Amino acid sequence: MCAFFGRPEPRLVVTGDYPLWDEALAVVNQDLAATLPDQRPLRLIAHPESADLDEQVFVALSNGEAHGNSLIPAESAAETLMAVADAAQETVTERLWRVWPLCTVHDLGMHPRDVDGRPSWWCAGGSRRGDLAHIRAAVGELDTIHRPRRPNRKRPKDRKLR
Repeated sequence: MCAFFGRPEPRLVVTGDYPLWDEALAVVNQDLAATLPDQRPLRLIAHPESADLDEQVFVALSNGEAHGNSLIPAESAAETLMAVADAAQETVTERLWRVWPLCTVHDLGMHPRDVDGRPSWWCAGGSRRGDLAHIRAAVGELDTIHRPRRPNRKRPKDRKLR
């Protein structure tokens, strides 16, 4: 099947075609399920590079929409997980038009970062003095969907109704 102008159409990758990326995506999907429970799991999609068998693989939403760079084979499981987490963040952020994953402390987007060989979600910290950068959780371990209580935040009952 060919798309417009004779370019091959992208295909949804079958589980097992790229086992290391499948495993990494399963870990990242745990974070997606914990933080965006209404969102369906991400999946891999392949775009044929040309008429030959080479293809580029992307992390996509469940409907096949992807954004960003293709995945590149890595030398270790940690590097693979970092690459998939980064690609997943790019796709979710750009296709859903929302920051993901969100630090529940600072309301800022987080980015994957290697911490002693373990891929983790890193937050740059807040703009107030003392709000330091920090590691929120290892990739696959974002289990919080609720924000912590903020004592200085105005609540709706503090507002006067007219």
